[in-house]
Amino acid sequence: MPLHTSRNILRQFAAGLALSATALAAHAATAPSEIKIGTLYASSGPFAVASQGQYEGLKYWADAINKEGGVFVKAFNKKIPVKLVAYDDQSSTSTATTLYNQLITQDKVDVLVADFGSVLTSVAVPLAAEHHMLLIDPTGSGANFFTKPTNYLADVSIPSSTVWPIPLANYLVQQNIKKIAILYGANDFDASQAATLKEVLAKHGIKPVYDHGVPTTESNYTILLHAIAATQPEAVLEFGYAPNDIAFLKALDQSGLHFPMTFTIFPGQLLQLLTKNVGEKALAYTYTYPTPPLVKYEKVSYGMNTQQFVDAFKAATKKEPNFLDCSGYNTGLIVQHMLDMAPKFDQLAFHQAIMDMSGKTTTLLGPFDVNANGAQLGQPFPVAQLQPKGGKLDVVVVYPQDKATGKAVYPAPKP
Repeated sequence: MPLHTSRNILRQFAAGLALSATALAAHAATAPSEIKIGTLYASSGPFAVASQGQYEGLKYWADAINKEGGVFVKAFNKKIPVKLVAYDDQSSTSTATTLYNQLITQDKVDVLVADFGSVLTSVAVPLAAEHHMLLIDPTGSGANFFTKPTNYLADVSIPSSTVWPIPLANYLVQQNIKKIAILYGANDFDASQAATLKEVLAKHGIKPVYDHGVPTTESNYTILLHAIAATQPEAVLEFGYAPNDIAFLKALDQSGLHFPMTFTIFPGQLLQLLTKNVGEKALAYTYTYPTPPLVKYEKVSYGMNTQQFVDAFKAATKKEPNFLDCSGYNTGLIVQHMLDMAPKFDQLAFHQAIMDMSGKTTTLLGPFDVNANGAQLGQPFPVAQLQPKGGKLDVVVVYPQDKATGKAVYPAPKP
């Protein structure tokens, strides 16, 4: 090889090395000292218990990952500690709007996580889209969030509420229960469940004998229960948040009325809270959607399985986790996986990483499957009955058959 050719090759190689070193230095210089995860929680108001559970689960994840040196961020090829930037919205949508905006525009968080539930998530969805920020949505499942494709929303820890009642509706049809009363909160979370349930029942020629919406703030169910009883239903389904379920079940217990089947949502998420406020007698033989850790996933592809999380959380916090603790931890896991997959540190790359893990990931909450509209379609909830056994309530899954752990007692015995 001629000498001048060798010199040219060496010069090009050296220039390439210098360019690579410069690029690497510039790349390293852009890596933040911490990943700021912005979120809200409610210390008071109707959503406080569930919200604080979700936040505690997320905080548990953050503390655990920081003990390992932080999250691995593919975009910077290194581990970086996480910092939670959290504010108290006091269960107020107006306060939440201000605080979400503060997280985005003033704190300039890297990752935005919504507060618990559809009501407090509803104000974050348009704000995140306006600022081209991916909203990590743990438990806001209202149907109106997921009407069109978006790069700025991902429901990560709970199915879209439109799919929740499908197993319940199918169970009612299978059991040949036709006289059905539906009472629901006039918010998207509850109303969308009522709508889906009625759609499925209509396909089988079943029209509810009672169908009524109430304000989310409803707390007096006595007159409503007597109106329902007048229709002589075989099943009464009450779709509400935890405060609604508590007020409804207490009123039913005190009314002297009795229905062959009664269904509420939140005993399956916050069984300890409902038992404390309502009592085992009022909950006995009622139905619900059982969620982790009441149902457990053993085989996972990312993070701890359900039982491992229960054991670790109890060891760290000295208390039993509920579903919201699980969903908060699961939210952290999804953020962790998103960061270790995204080749660039920007919101569109984060969204693409979410889509890339969709359908290929199973966590302590089950299959992770997000569609183009941001809706979670994995993690379906079965139907369970709370049956008294050995001085406590046993969660007996009665539908679908492949997940069943026992048979329902129907009609429910009178107290």
